[in-house]
Amino acid sequence: MNTAGAEAERWALHYLQRQGLRLVTQNYHSRFGEIDLIMLDGAVLVFIEVRLRRQSDFGGAAASIDYHKQQRIIRTAQQYLSTQARTPPCRFDALMMEDAQGRNVQWIKNAFEA
Repeated sequence: MNTAGAEAERWALHYLQRQGLRLVTQNYHSRFGEIDLIMLDGAVLVFIEVRLRRQSDFGGAAASIDYHKQQRIIRTAQQYLSTQARTPPCRFDALMMEDAQGRNVQWIKNAFEA
């Protein structure tokens, strides 16, 4: 991961913790892909994609989470859930920002569904 991406993920983690979420794991990998952050929002397990986009060409950060990226995240989440004793309520969120310091941060809860 590039330095700006790693900084953006660190910023996102601290931002979401200030919003009351608790970290479960970071940069979870499976053969399908990676999930940037897995956190708890109360009893809800949240799979979070962090996107850093300096320019809004082609729709910006939100548009970069296309159908294929969503499917990779969903399959990776399913792999993660298969390792758990029980399946809690879950959702997929996206956190978009223009720079690694969180400029113009946008937190989209339930960004897509499985």
